[in-house]
Amino acid sequence: MTSPRLLGPAAVRELAEHLGVRPTKTLGQNFVHDGNTVRRIVAAAGLREGERILEVGPGLGSLTLGMLDAGHPVTAIEIDPRLAEALPATVRMLQPDNAEALTVLTADALRVTELPDPQPTALVANLPYNVSVPVLLHLLETLGSIERALVMVQAEVAERLAASPGSKTYGSPSVKAAWYADVRLAMSVSRQIFWPVPNVDSALVSLVRHDAPIDDAPREDVFAVIDAAFAQRRKMLRSALAGIFGSSGAAADALQSAGIDPTLRGETLGVADFVAIARQMPARD
Repeated sequence: MTSPRLLGPAAVRELAEHLGVRPTKTLGQNFVHDGNTVRRIVAAAGLREGERILEVGPGLGSLTLGMLDAGHPVTAIEIDPRLAEALPATVRMLQPDNAEALTVLTADALRVTELPDPQPTALVANLPYNVSVPVLLHLLETLGSIERALVMVQAEVAERLAASPGSKTYGSPSVKAAWYADVRLAMSVSRQIFWPVPNVDSALVSLVRHDAPIDDAPREDVFAVIDAAFAQRRKMLRSALAGIFGSSGAAADALQSAGIDPTLRGETLGVADFVAIARQMPARD
């Protein structure tokens, strides 16, 4: 039975009705209502005792309550003003002892560049599926305090994020995530734990931050090369990167200087390879 300190299926629907909230595809809203799954997610995050968590898209508060109940203060970013305003009241109702451990920011996570102190060191979230990758990459780039993350995303996106070079699902999100962190699939999640039930499968992805490649190639240049390499997957690199280097011939020369076969495709390269290519880019004025 779901703990009264967490939200069960009936409570989720009652709360949504009380707030006049109808889940929208535009905001990627699917609310978790299974307490056992919430506890599994918190346990899978491998959090340190008392560690402050960043949550994006807390919605009605199911995962928020699970993290607070496990002793973790939460900084939550919620774009929907109604949900942001209601979340503290929900915590006060179900976990009054944890009311002071919650900080809520009404904001678009894609525009957040700083957070109030104390800084969270882990990201645990059921990310809005329509913007999950941009949000994840943005937060990893702008919030240096985040050491690791456990995020729920669409299963197909999870596979892409965790993919290795040469696999069918390997692409731009795979390389960019690997720039920041070691990425792995953590566990699959049943559709039935959500309200409304989504028409896609979901999975949890674990990311543990590592140092960014120390090199003279800026991240912006590396990511530009990544984007170009995967813009048309079937193109050889010498053709895919022609726009960056001015011509396919110039791209071939740059690739050879980087130690990369110009006839390869982007899906075969790792982060270090893209860094080596970006190092050959023309100097900016």
